Amino acid sequence: MSPKSLVTTRPKRLLRFLLQLPTVLYRLRLGWLLGERFVMLHHVGRKTGQLRRTVVEVVGHDKVRDTYYIVSGWGFKANWYQNLRSAPEITIQVGSRKLEVYAETMPAKEGAQILLDYRQKHHFAARELSRLLGVNLSETSPEELEAIIQESMPVVALQPRKP
Repeated sequence: MSPKSLVTTRPKRLLRFLLQLPTVLYRLRLGWLLGERFVMLHHVGRKTGQLRRTVVEVVGHDKVRDTYYIVSGWGFKANWYQNLRSAPEITIQVGSRKLEVYAETMPAKEGAQILLDYRQKHHFAARELSRLLGVNLSETSPEELEAIIQESMPVVALQPRKP
């Protein structure tokens, strides 16, 4: 059985607009307004070979290793996630800063810890993300969260590449 996506329906108009707003800000060179809460992925389409840009929320940042953590709420089949698996050496933009990174899917146990830290630091955002995903991230046990990540919600580490 292949891993499924938590989100099974396309967002309605207002939500779709809100989800696209960070992308619009980055394209207008206003990504700095978002601080470190969102990252723009510059990746290559696995089928087309064309440059793609996707903005996703940052769920964690290890400042010592300068590694950013993101989650695919649309599961293992999300286009950007498949593109990163196909070509993991990408460029990201965080605010006005660009970094050359390597994208790696985290083991479920480590991914669960990252999401536990996220929900502790960002109660409101975790609650809203829970509504979107249909999973109560605010009250899910670490073991349940690990199972969800393993089955349907990969956590990706964006680690700086060595020069």
